[in-house]
Amino acid sequence: MKKLMITAMSILSLLTVAACGQSAPQQSAPAQNAPAASAPATTKTPKSGADQKIASMSIHLTNNLLALGITPVGSVIGGDVKAFLPHVADRLKDTKPLGVVTDPDMEAVLALKPDVIYLDEAYSGKDVAKFEKIAPTHVFNLDEGTWRDTLKKTGALVKREAEAETFIADYEEQTKRVKGLIHDKLGDGAKVMAIRVTAKELRVFGMKRPMGPILFEDLGLQPANGVEKIDKAYAVISQEVLPDFDADAIFVVVNAGDEAKKVYDQLQANPLWQGLTAVKKNQIYIIGAQPWLDYSAIGNKMAMDEAEAFFKK
Repeated sequence: MKKLMITAMSILSLLTVAACGQSAPQQSAPAQNAPAASAPATTKTPKSGADQKIASMSIHLTNNLLALGITPVGSVIGGDVKAFLPHVADRLKDTKPLGVVTDPDMEAVLALKPDVIYLDEAYSGKDVAKFEKIAPTHVFNLDEGTWRDTLKKTGALVKREAEAETFIADYEEQTKRVKGLIHDKLGDGAKVMAIRVTAKELRVFGMKRPMGPILFEDLGLQPANGVEKIDKAYAVISQEVLPDFDADAIFVVVNAGDEAKKVYDQLQANPLWQGLTAVKKNQIYIIGAQPWLDYSAIGNKMAMDEAEAFFKK
């Protein structure tokens, strides 16, 4: 009996030691037909800065992006030319046209799958929700501040603040040079105005964008008599009142097309035109609608390039 008890205790001890030496049990392999466990879901990191696919619903915002070295994947086109504006068209070869700002091609915007959409409040402010269904939006009030403010805001959004500041600083330096050239040509106290000849009417540009800020703020020119009272982009006038402005120099935009050119030819042949102070002084400067009427960073820079070129002559 004693031998049997010793044998039983020995067997129990061996079983206890064996159990203590085992590692934690491993999970059994899944059955051959059982579905594999799914990988944890990954959150897509939204693109930011210059890497974003930007759809621009304003030609002016598009051109601010170009000034910062960024090409939008899509942009509205110029309403008059029905294409990208000629002074930047070569930079938008890979950009999808999105219709005109007053009637954008929403299907084209949707097909682009942009990361973000830039809107001009004046034209798209009532339709923000429509664009937000496609992508996050940023709304710009282009009448708030100057093109410099818009460029800085854009630079902050695309993480190119330094480039925006450099662009503005370079523009200010160029403006100083052009001011000097104009002063040498026109003299002290010269009164300036800008007009636009279309097929149907004659316009004189006022103090607001696009033309007013370039001439009367950036270049510091003195507005001709009555121009300072035009607190908007332009006013339609008759040819008969041109002498009342008594301008020493006139910048002239002639619309594209034979009809507008014909109107300007007739105006030049008119004794009233020939009697203007600016005409007698040979200080009529023909400028293009673009870039002068593109109130954007790149538009103003290219307009200043033109001014510097012809006042150097």
